[in-house]
Amino acid sequence: MNNEEFKKKLIIRAFNLARRIIKLVDKFPSKRSAWVIADQLLRAATSIGANIIESQAASSRKDFVNFLNHALKSGNETKFWLALAKDLDLNLIKEIDELLQETDELVKILGSSIATIKGKKKL
Repeated sequence: MNNEEFKKKLIIRAFNLARRIIKLVDKFPSKRSAWVIADQLLRAATSIGANIIESQAASSRKDFVNFLNHALKSGNETKFWLALAKDLDLNLIKEIDELLQETDELVKILGSSIATIKGKKKL
């Protein structure tokens, strides 16, 4: 797979993750704790893809890595909120575990990409 195909697939995965999390949040119970978790989870999960997209328009290598770092941080934050969401409804645990796995894979890809880029040239 070439670099362009890799970028497209990464963006699609991040976009699809955000869409799946939006659908998940709509299933949360209507109580205050769920609202807080839902809000934070939505912000973190949608930020992953948004920062990957922003990285594509970066003006420098350093700027590019900075956006990917933000995507990585949002991915880690998403994992935190997903783990908390497991307590909201036991019927959603399987779906949340699948989303945790996908988020973890994206985080690993982002971390590896950042390490590769940083290894190629000093920032």
